[in-house]
Amino acid sequence: MSESKATNRQERTLEVADRVAEILRQHEVQVAVIGAAALAVHLYPRYTEDFDLAINTEPFPTLRRVEEALRGEGFEARLEAPDPEDALGGVLRVTGDDFEPIEVVNFYNPWPGARDASVLAREALRDAKIALSPDSPLRVVSLPHLIALKLYAGGFKSKADVAELLERNRDRLDLAELRDVCNRHGLGAALEPLLQELGFI
Repeated sequence: MSESKATNRQERTLEVADRVAEILRQHEVQVAVIGAAALAVHLYPRYTEDFDLAINTEPFPTLRRVEEALRGEGFEARLEAPDPEDALGGVLRVTGDDFEPIEVVNFYNPWPGARDASVLAREALRDAKIALSPDSPLRVVSLPHLIALKLYAGGFKSKADVAELLERNRDRLDLAELRDVCNRHGLGAALEPLLQELGFI
């Protein structure tokens, strides 16, 4: 792909992400940027094939309506609803030929006994105040909340992302704030070994 085509595709991806976020807000759903776009804002740019948005809402009526609204605008949209075993509350994927996939990641899983990150996600959405770019209405989750969400996700890739975020933000990281967020959401035990490994403590 030529550089100009790649730039056009990236611009179109941001345009679609803005529109998806606007439709979510029309359905009274708060939204913020997570994933690789958020990593880049927090000094860790890495390649990705999608653009991730976080929400925290009742998946069944609300996200079905959002899915229908997106299809009504000509987007390909598909909701993967959660089940009791999911750590998330479903993912809404928006795809098209001229932009990277948009993944709307829902953190509220209403099934009884399901793993729950809704309190963490609600807090992360509320405190997301960093502009993705000067021209975009999209806001990015804070560094402590991005790290906490990564620790919640678990797995090798998320752990590697957390290690990179910690290392690249060593001189500007508020360690007390990070610990507070992680400890309040039961993620302190996952954070501390990484802090020790990287020489923060």
